[in-house]
Amino acid sequence: MTSTRATQEETLDQIIADQVPSDSRHARQLARRQLIMQAVMAEGTMRIEELAERFAISLMTVHRDLDELINRGLLRKSRGIVSATPTSLVESSDVYRSMRQAVEKRAIAQVAAQFLEAGQAVFFDDSTTVLQMAPHIAARVPLTAITNSIPLMNELKEINDVTLLGLGGRYYNWCNAFMGPATTAEIRRLRADCVFLSMSAITDDMVFHQSAEMVETKRAMFDSAAKRILLADHTKFERRALHAMGNLGEFDAIIVDDGMAPLQIELLRSRGINIVIAPLKQRASHTA
Repeated sequence: MTSTRATQEETLDQIIADQVPSDSRHARQLARRQLIMQAVMAEGTMRIEELAERFAISLMTVHRDLDELINRGLLRKSRGIVSATPTSLVESSDVYRSMRQAVEKRAIAQVAAQFLEAGQAVFFDDSTTVLQMAPHIAARVPLTAITNSIPLMNELKEINDVTLLGLGGRYYNWCNAFMGPATTAEIRRLRADCVFLSMSAITDDMVFHQSAEMVETKRAMFDSAAKRILLADHTKFERRALHAMGNLGEFDAIIVDDGMAPLQIELLRSRGINIVIAPLKQRASHTA
């Protein structure tokens, strides 16, 4: 039992390190909810009492965590049993996405920040990869940041010399962001110097997402920006999604991590696609 709890603590610490937390209590709460969702997804269904025992928390706390995940459309519970919602919705959620390829996302975001220039007006989408740019933005001010992402708004609001424009519209729990006709109409009234965005999948040199509303929002940002930067870890090239947004060749730069196959990079570059490689620190230190 002691070994299991120690492992849980190590996992919590790792997930917390992968976030951009505002305070340690909030970070641990977020990490615990991520682990609960991960456990339910792995098992399919679980007893609520079992979750409380596994994570060494009270029934009141586990119900509070579950209620938050249920309100966001990620889990369901009935008569003491909790189960996962359809995979497509769960995989779209910011809670789930923040757990995937965290190291790669941080490396990509660090390189992406080098494209920022003081004085620019910039669109930032609601992706968890773009969220990882937040720690680097203070070094690039003054800046006007335009976003539909609530987590990013919370990160940027405390940075001096950042003019924050929060895009409104219909709020979607599953991605913790605003989307819809009101959001896209607001975007189309603006003109930015640059947009940073990420998508769920890349197939046949096209970028895709499983949410049509998400595609419309990102496309509006894309069309309203002079420079377009795509952030995509190597696993995006192995996935499929339903709705297309555009062609890779339409982006000014595509930032990928060095886990991408060299042959794939060469093929993309041979088609005139600008690929920028973000090295992973772990591999760099291992090589050294």
